[in-house]
Amino acid sequence: MKPGHSTRNTIAYLYKTGRGHDHTDPHLVAAWDELVPDPGRTDHPQQALAQLVQALDLRVKQAGDRAQKGHVWQCAIRAAPEDPILTDEQWAEVARRIVHATGIAPTGDPDGCRWIAARHAPDHIHIVATKMRGDLRRPRQWNDYHRADAELAKIETQWGLRAYDRGDRTAAKRPTRAETEKATRRTGSPVTPREKLRATVRTAAAHATNEDHFFALLVGADVLVDKRIAPSGDTTGYKVALAGDTNAVGDPIWFPGGKLALDLSLPKIRARLTGQQPSDTPTTRRVHPAEHWRQTTAALRNAHRTLHENSNPSAAQAELAAVGELLDILPTLTTGTVHHELFAAAQTFERATRSRIRFDYAQAAELRTSAKRLLRTADQPIPDAVALDLLLTLTLLAIAAAQWHRAYRHTQQAAAAQGALPHLRAAYRHTAAPALNNLAQRAPAPEAADRYAALVRGALPEYAEQILTDGSCPALASTLHEAEADGHRPADALTKAADSRELDTADSVAEVLIWRLHNTRGVQPRRAEGAQTRITTRSRTEQRQVQAPDNQRLPTPSLSPERARRQR
Repeated sequence: MKPGHSTRNTIAYLYKTGRGHDHTDPHLVAAWDELVPDPGRTDHPQQALAQLVQALDLRVKQAGDRAQKGHVWQCAIRAAPEDPILTDEQWAEVARRIVHATGIAPTGDPDGCRWIAARHAPDHIHIVATKMRGDLRRPRQWNDYHRADAELAKIETQWGLRAYDRGDRTAAKRPTRAETEKATRRTGSPVTPREKLRATVRTAAAHATNEDHFFALLVGADVLVDKRIAPSGDTTGYKVALAGDTNAVGDPIWFPGGKLALDLSLPKIRARLTGQQPSDTPTTRRVHPAEHWRQTTAALRNAHRTLHENSNPSAAQAELAAVGELLDILPTLTTGTVHHELFAAAQTFERATRSRIRFDYAQAAELRTSAKRLLRTADQPIPDAVALDLLLTLTLLAIAAAQWHRAYRHTQQAAAAQGALPHLRAAYRHTAAPALNNLAQRAPAPEAADRYAALVRGALPEYAEQILTDGSCPALASTLHEAEADGHRPADALTKAADSRELDTADSVAEVLIWRLHNTRGVQPRRAEGAQTRITTRSRTEQRQVQAPDNQRLPTPSLSPERARRQR
């Protein structure tokens, strides 16, 4: 609904046919006056077009200098491919309802703006109006796009047409065509500065421990930062720009944080930073790095339980926002394929972290605090079972997030959570494959394997067939054998692992049990010499750059062109 400056050019386009245009049989289906000339239904189309333009522009000319410069209002409305072909009478009703809903020409108002609705294809119409009322006042068309959209939603429901996925107006703004073309010309990639900045600011917010740390991380990531300072000296806002991204006169192109995404405004960033548990108190007991991963996994299970119970929408939305922060942190702890898949998962899941449901960041303090503590483990070896248990739990939570959003009709958010699943599964598979192979190579003798199969049938009869036919069953037998050798009762350990979380949504119940058994306190698996014993992490130097306030560098990779296109 962008304003236009030339009524004649707009109308001429609607009636243009022939080479280079797919317009067929252009004609009017409705207008402010039934007697207006229709260039598509006369032997003198040019004369009729001129008369129509003159009639539409009459009040604009009468208003003179009071008329808006962009006085042409246009709205295109298209039916879905699977919808039936609407008649001219039906399209006319659509047009009248839209000009009424938007305030262009309210029903029964003799001073409403002059408008027409033209049809030059079977599946859509164009509504064109001149924005000057009969009383020579401008129409009250504030928020016209969303009011038109709301009216179209009613029409879809009443007429049984396909319901369009509208969202709830919490999505981050998509890059414009001009931004994408400019990025392609300058860098050869369609990834725009807006998208790069959004990813960088989100990652900085997830890593930061305080407001100064947040801004330092941005500066360390080669982002230009301009704070808005009040007369009192307080910072009231900020905007960011990519170094080298300038306009025609060489000035940086700035993006306010709140324009990158609703949750990246300075008040929201501050709410994040204060909505976490207090820092750890000094203690003489050294916490093993794996314990931080176990704590985060436990917090993820609590978040999963909150989503599954669905008794507190506010708490559930807070947990989803915290999951988004965890996903923004995990790529920093990994490299290679796992790093890229987790980064893609974070960028995809980002849409699932926001909705119209209000929440307090402190409602998910456990998960948000434990996620930040993972940053302390970047230079430490982490057992496979600990990392894989977290990845599996994160995958299950993404499934629960999609289901929870569907229950509230958050279609865009549900699609985002669903879209993150392939990346989470790929990250898990890449990490799990060597560990499962090592376990399978140490499978017990057939007699012992048969005994463990009987244990599975007795402890988990509803999942027994699925587990015993799974390709990971030999690795599960090896895990039960090692647990028994370490003094644990296999049946008890198996039952405890199964009771720790639901199994219905698991891709592989056997693999879930394997990592839960290994990750249970006191059940430490024996490893073959040379076996994989840690998730691939970044170096100590890189991690120090993320956390230290003096030499701030934030490792945030660029989106690949392929992933950028999929996200759009």
